Amino acid sequence: MGTSTVTVTPVTGATGADVAGVDLTRPLSNAQWDSIHQAFLDHQVLRFRGQHVSPAQHLEFARRFGPVQRYPYGNGLPDFPDVLEFSRNPGDARNFGGLWHSDTTYLPEPPMATMLVARELPPVGGDTLFANMYLAHETLSDGMQAMLADMKAVFSATKRYMEEDRVAVHSGNALKKADEGVTTEAVHPVVRTHPETGRKALYVNRGHTVRFDGWTAAESEGLLNFLFGHAERPEFQCRMNWEDGTLIVWDNRCLQHFAVDDYPGRRRVMQRVTIAGDAPA
Repeated sequence: MGTSTVTVTPVTGATGADVAGVDLTRPLSNAQWDSIHQAFLDHQVLRFRGQHVSPAQHLEFARRFGPVQRYPYGNGLPDFPDVLEFSRNPGDARNFGGLWHSDTTYLPEPPMATMLVARELPPVGGDTLFANMYLAHETLSDGMQAMLADMKAVFSATKRYMEEDRVAVHSGNALKKADEGVTTEAVHPVVRTHPETGRKALYVNRGHTVRFDGWTAAESEGLLNFLFGHAERPEFQCRMNWEDGTLIVWDNRCLQHFAVDDYPGRRRVMQRVTIAGDAPA
């Protein structure tokens, strides 16, 4: 069992931190886990360098956060069905996750966290951007916060961006269609309260949010576009690059992310585990 001292170094003033002093191929001590969990709540997205974890070790670390949740539109690895592998290959038209979103918010209980491990990387490029939705909410005017406080929005898996995104999974996984028993729509608060920190976060995203509950799409468009743009402001962001053996875990309850598509003609392979969450409130 690991006994080293965990060190946490912020990446930007907005969000994100690097974590060192831990070997994720070995079981964590309770003290190490407590440090990691607190850093996760404080910084929302954590990067661990040099972690050459196997799929089994990847799952073991993920389960420290909670039960894992399978991606509803794809099959996992044959021996590890809870681990989804996706790749960008030379000739593919686009990458997976190349827009601002929070994972699978069209589910009644979206995942609380996502844990991604780099398996094969291009020589340069392929970074992931993260944006802090605590800050997005806190920097809205008092009037806007008051208006949004009790509003809800409709989230859909069939929004155009996400329909295209699923086509970008080229890992040999058999993708499921929206009519194969997969939940495709949910209604959630526009502002959610984080169940562990108690902080409020803006909870609409360009990938999945289609309209406000009780509003038409046309009526919703102007305000949603304002909120999307506000959430994506650079001062709320950090940019995480990947190296061989990098593992990154982020909090879907208060972050959005964007996979940068700047490595055409190169191959990139990632493996993902999602940790189950609760109904946003």
